Amino acid sequence: MAAPQVLTLSDLAKLFSINGAYYVGFSFLFGMSLWVTFFGGVIAFRTLPRHQFGALQHRTFPVYFNISIGISSALLALWTRANPGITTRVTSFKDADVAQAYALGTVLAGQALNSFVIGPLTSKCMFARHKLEKEEGKAYNEPDVSDKMKALNRQFGRLHGYSSLANLLSFFALAFHGLWLGNFGTKVN
Repeated sequence: MAAPQVLTLSDLAKLFSINGAYYVGFSFLFGMSLWVTFFGGVIAFRTLPRHQFGALQHRTFPVYFNISIGISSALLALWTRANPGITTRVTSFKDADVAQAYALGTVLAGQALNSFVIGPLTSKCMFARHKLEKEEGKAYNEPDVSDKMKALNRQFGRLHGYSSLANLLSFFALAFHGLWLGNFGTKVN
């Protein structure tokens, strides 16, 4: 049996490295994505009245998307720096380091699309639907809503679907990258 390693101040100082920061950043991003995608929204949806739920999502999603953009950008920059050949082999999809860069790029693109395009359009549609509900005195899902409400419902459903798809693709790209890191590590030192 090997002797246990003694923890020294020198060892503690070595914890603060680019490689350590990479793993902490990835862990934060993956954990946040897991929570927002599969737990936080479901809990809020089941707990809050619909308009309050919508207001909460309207406030939290931009923060989530922008943190995702920041961290995935940093991870992609560090990954590219540690694997400089990526830029010359950008179409070599079978190369593992290139595939990992694409995984991080997928997160960045999906969350940027959500932050700057889909999210604002979805919120605008949601608030228009809330306003129309007040004007008509009917909930959006009542059988005899107006044609305008039906159109808003279709638009909201489509936008929400696009946003969910972009977020889910980002989550699976992070899972792929995390499995890679767990099995093969990183060389961003």
